[in-house]
Amino acid sequence: MAARAALADSAARAAHGASGDSTILTGARVVLPTGIVENGQVNIEGTKITGAAPDTAPHRDLSGHWIVPGFVDIHNHGGGGGSFTGGSADDVLQGVRTHREHGTTTLVASMVTAEIDFLAHRAGILSELVEQGDIAGIHFEGPFISPCRKGAHSEELLRDPDPAEVRKLIDAARGTAKMVTLAAELPGGIDSVRLLAEHGVIAAIGHTDATYEQTVEAINAGATVATHLFNAMPPLGHRSPGPIVALLEDERITVELINDGTHLHPAALELAFHRAGAGRVAFITDAMDAAGFGDGRYQLGPLAVDVIDGVARLTEGGSIAGSTLTLDTAFRRAATVDRLPVTDVVQAISVNPAKLLGLYDRVGSLEPGKDADLVVLDDQFRLKGVMRQGSWVIEPQ
Repeated sequence: MAARAALADSAARAAHGASGDSTILTGARVVLPTGIVENGQVNIEGTKITGAAPDTAPHRDLSGHWIVPGFVDIHNHGGGGGSFTGGSADDVLQGVRTHREHGTTTLVASMVTAEIDFLAHRAGILSELVEQGDIAGIHFEGPFISPCRKGAHSEELLRDPDPAEVRKLIDAARGTAKMVTLAAELPGGIDSVRLLAEHGVIAAIGHTDATYEQTVEAINAGATVATHLFNAMPPLGHRSPGPIVALLEDERITVELINDGTHLHPAALELAFHRAGAGRVAFITDAMDAAGFGDGRYQLGPLAVDVIDGVARLTEGGSIAGSTLTLDTAFRRAATVDRLPVTDVVQAISVNPAKLLGLYDRVGSLEPGKDADLVVLDDQFRLKGVMRQGSWVIEPQ
């Protein structure tokens, strides 16, 4: 119950802030939609960012730091020892808390392949946490994926994407389903993509063995996201370009990237940014419950996973099994190792995913009227503070 109490305490502090408490953050480099403001200022009143604050409001000097929008993760399976697929509600909240402490103020809970009835039951549990404001939605990664590109999914539980079963999961989520990853080349795949699009749920192409032509057909049917581009799909070929080229070249597609140094070579990440542009990239963690928890043996759905030196692989077969990544690490790597402009990193880690989720009116940028969700970084892009809805999750020291 500790995780539930921690989040309840955070909500209580946010509610207290709503009564009129004001704070002015000054001196930092602030990343706004219009660019970087040196010696900038962020005004906070209650749970919101405001255009102005009373002169009597306390000032917090953050000179030498960056202030960026809170991170938005659309693909995350757990953290802090808590699994979103199989854990209790308190386990889920522990995972949410762990990622908040690493700057992720908005998070979609992802599930891995399991029996349809089990996934429907889990959707009911997670939907309550969406309604409480703890998570932003539900992502079903599987079971409608290709056995040829199953990655860390149990092959005996995979199935073709029957639209009726897809609809069952959507209904079980009670309006909180945000995304379904599927292999559209399988029987029923295109019809399922159309069904998802009609119901306002993101159809994501992933764990797929599709050809270039089949991928184009899926995009034209309504698919809008590439699940962890490059991973769990055929490699790019000069005669058979496969899904990677189709997903990169189409302006309707946002490509997920796992920037942990394990899933992608830096040149592959550079290729994605060069071809798709910063406006079509979403950094994700694809984190499992080991994120923020340490090495050891874990379960990802029904499969055993060994985490060694922070890298998660299936105990049998050795396939990469999600990650132990947190988005503060992805941000720092993008800005220092990949040397991306900070504005591009913010777009990929906050702006674009917020827009995908339909939440950009509330989160994803530092603008008046939006939730006071922000991250404070030092000049080396190390995390120093996290605020969610006007309350410090981690207060800068």
